Amino acid sequence: MTDKSLGLAVRSKLNLTARRIALGTRTPLARGLGSFLRSRRWFFIAMFVGAVMLSFAPPEGLSQRGWIILTMSVVSVFLYVTEPVPLPTVALMIIVAQVIMLGMDSTTVAKSLMSDSVLFIMGSLMLAVAVVKQKLDKRIAYLIVQVTGTKTVNVCVGITVVSGVMASVIGEHTVAAMMLPVAITLITLTSDDPKKVRALAAVLLFSISYGCSVASIGTPSGGARNAIMIGYWKEFFYDPKSPETFKYLVDYLRWMAFSYPVFLAQLPFVTFILFKTFKPEQDNLSRAVVKLREQINKQGPMKSSDWVSIVTFTIILSGWMLFSDTLGLGTVAVFGAIMFLVLGLVRWEDINSGVNWGVVLLYAAAISLGVQMKDSGAALWVGENLLAALAPLGVDSGPALWVAISSLTTGVTNTMSNGAAVAVLGPITLNMAEASGESPLLLGFITAISSSFAYLTVIGTPACTIVYSSGYLKTTDFLAVGYRMVIMSTIILILAAWLYWPFLGL
Repeated sequence: MTDKSLGLAVRSKLNLTARRIALGTRTPLARGLGSFLRSRRWFFIAMFVGAVMLSFAPPEGLSQRGWIILTMSVVSVFLYVTEPVPLPTVALMIIVAQVIMLGMDSTTVAKSLMSDSVLFIMGSLMLAVAVVKQKLDKRIAYLIVQVTGTKTVNVCVGITVVSGVMASVIGEHTVAAMMLPVAITLITLTSDDPKKVRALAAVLLFSISYGCSVASIGTPSGGARNAIMIGYWKEFFYDPKSPETFKYLVDYLRWMAFSYPVFLAQLPFVTFILFKTFKPEQDNLSRAVVKLREQINKQGPMKSSDWVSIVTFTIILSGWMLFSDTLGLGTVAVFGAIMFLVLGLVRWEDINSGVNWGVVLLYAAAISLGVQMKDSGAALWVGENLLAALAPLGVDSGPALWVAISSLTTGVTNTMSNGAAVAVLGPITLNMAEASGESPLLLGFITAISSSFAYLTVIGTPACTIVYSSGYLKTTDFLAVGYRMVIMSTIILILAAWLYWPFLGL
């Protein structure tokens, strides 16, 4: 296969989802009122649920304001899960509802939308576009096989490790976008017939998505949910006048001390579980590697811009590690995007078209609603009632409570984005910590880390969605291997919380 034909094959796979979407570009309303009502039925059901809740008096112990905010949260989660309207629409609804239903000043609401966490998410998405534009996928693939050899199991280990290490610092969506062409290159160079590489494609593609998922907990820059939890700790518990609360200022290195070992402990099990679930048709990729080497030779040595990009990102990573506690994660991320723009490594047009600004808005609104959940007492009320319900089962404290919170977060994060899951559950689990006498840091870490266990569905994480877009995987594949990943990750997390974290002061 020539370099040109391979490029066409890769682009064909990457554009599969776009072609499917293009088949139905007409809006539901344009296709008729009946089609519109069917497509928006879950929206109207959500509105009906909200109206019914508000028709009742607030439960005992909850204020009217708290009841309104809790209703808004229920409706928002309902819309996140069913997605009858674009998710940024839900964010806009949250903003408007705070002004109209809570009587808040619009300027106050606007201010609540922007925090260092949101700035970090925006900067990270901009960096993602800049990194992907460098097109280093073939060189990465060749570097991996040079280190691992050509045996399929070793290549999968290499892809998992590389995806994991990168995703732990630059975000799983970025890494998945970079590594997907790497896997498809190896798959298409092995065979043009997808049926002949069905299991091979599964282990290679899941090596990317699950490598990214287990690693995204490793550092604050690994995922939006990490920055969201750090923001909640600071918002809810930190008081600059009280030295005792300084422990809730979690910086880059302290987060790594808690979470990076949890990521590393999961890493060896990923390939083992994948090969137990799928049995690749080829146990050696030597033929594909020969073709790949020929194409690398045609490209020639790395260009100066490639090296400048690597150095630039190294500077950004150093900034996160050294200055995040003083400058903030968001400031460093935005500064990194500025560097890429000033050096001419990426154009603003590329960032403007490549960044999903709706995601930024979605996280901003979710965090704003989470703060209102806390300030109104709604989060505390939910947390206390959950503890009361769990008490007869003996799971209102200790490891049993940890497992319950991890299971709750895992269930929620498989039905919506992990960032949204933490934004919704964070205030609840942190208030449960206070009510149960547990450490808010401990339950916060359990919540944030468990949000990465979105192995069961296509929509659980950006990495899963990206590898599914290749066209090689089925939705049932995620269930077949995902439940094993959930069990493994939960066991390792609880063991870390029980045996390792106490040495760090929890």
